[in-house]
Amino acid sequence: MTQNRRRALWPILLCLGVGGHVLALQEGSDEPTEPAQVPKSATVFRIPIEGTVDLGMAPFVARIIEEATHVEGGVVLLDIDTFGGRVDAAVLIRDAILEAPIRTVAFIHPRAISAGALISLACENIVIAPGGSIGAATPISGGGGDEEPTAVGEKYMSYMRAEMRTTAETRGRRGDVAEAMVDRDIEIEGIIEKGKLLTLSTDDALEVEIADYKAATLLEALEVLELSGAEVEDREMNWAEVIARAVSEPTVSSLLMSIGFLGIMIELYQPGWGLPGSLGLVALGTFFFGHYVANLAGWEELLLFAVGAALLALEVFVIPGFGIAGVSGAALMLAGVVLSLIGLDLRVSWDLGFVNQALVMVSTSIVLTAVGGAILVRLLPATGATRRLVLGQSLSVDEGFSSHDPTEKQDFPTGTGGVALTDLRPAGKIRVGADRIDAVSEGEFVAAGSNVTIIGWRSGNAVVREDA
Repeated sequence: MTQNRRRALWPILLCLGVGGHVLALQEGSDEPTEPAQVPKSATVFRIPIEGTVDLGMAPFVARIIEEATHVEGGVVLLDIDTFGGRVDAAVLIRDAILEAPIRTVAFIHPRAISAGALISLACENIVIAPGGSIGAATPISGGGGDEEPTAVGEKYMSYMRAEMRTTAETRGRRGDVAEAMVDRDIEIEGIIEKGKLLTLSTDDALEVEIADYKAATLLEALEVLELSGAEVEDREMNWAEVIARAVSEPTVSSLLMSIGFLGIMIELYQPGWGLPGSLGLVALGTFFFGHYVANLAGWEELLLFAVGAALLALEVFVIPGFGIAGVSGAALMLAGVVLSLIGLDLRVSWDLGFVNQALVMVSTSIVLTAVGGAILVRLLPATGATRRLVLGQSLSVDEGFSSHDPTEKQDFPTGTGGVALTDLRPAGKIRVGADRIDAVSEGEFVAAGSNVTIIGWRSGNAVVREDA
């Protein structure tokens, strides 16, 4: 066939092709079409939600979501395996997910219990692994020693019911099923009877449409999500978030506060600045840095603490006694630390008891500080830090209750000459030969460098007179 004939037939073939394609679409309109493949430029950001859900995890999730929003075709996939954790941390993560302008997916692999259930419900899609579970989101308290953990008060329960219901309904899921994961008094015919807390297995979650898909592996999850052509990027916490997660743990927070308070307390009772105060500042700095990264402490809390510390120092070093400045300073420092331990809005935190928990934690740290200070003063009187706080020598009536050895340095007889090493106002130091000794003048000022003569001894100090 010649080139001219091909050109002549091309319009006819094109029309036949288009017509045949249209006819095929019309005839096959009732048939399912193949799922559209995601462009290979799409990127899935995988975030592990493992172990305890704590306040340090919230900024990590928020950072990755923010990063994914700036990538074309970005999708956030939370790989969840958790028995739960802090409610306020879960709420912060939930808010970040719901506000995300991109697609979010929860891959429950294999469990999303308690706080994990709330985080999962906030995602646009839920994929659950065979043998998985989701639910049991009743907030509990207690559980120390032989005491069984108990559900919290009605106000707390009401808050969690509302959070679970609204989160589920926002994503088009059944709110009553989500509520039944929190409140055992909710009964749903055919799903859960009254008096039992709802936890759904993989098949149950699919049946009540809490979960959307079932997949055993991440690759299978990507296939059912029509993301098989996407690039997967695993994300981990950076060093600041690792510190924040460790520091925001209640036990570590209490320990850092105790060390910080103890170090500052020691410095307030000794002249100058030394190692205890530096360690105290480092401990408090680490505390505030971790809580700042975890979005718990802001500049307001730091400013409150700094102003309080300044007022307390003013009261100790400048103003005699302990009055308004000292009380105000202590109150501001306490407020700064307490607010740094609260993750939710102050009114919500007050209603739910988070403020009381923070107060208990700070009070415990103060008690530990007092106990640690008492032990330090009692057991370590010879150390550099405590030598300035404690009189390390027992005194008797015969010695006139003097802290100095009355015979010390009296091998320099009266009439021995020396040179003032410091100004005597009236106390200071003088040099006699190669020795440096404490001295006090008769009452008048003696300038450094002046020649002096020992005229007596008093409480271990040489009494001197400036040479004429």
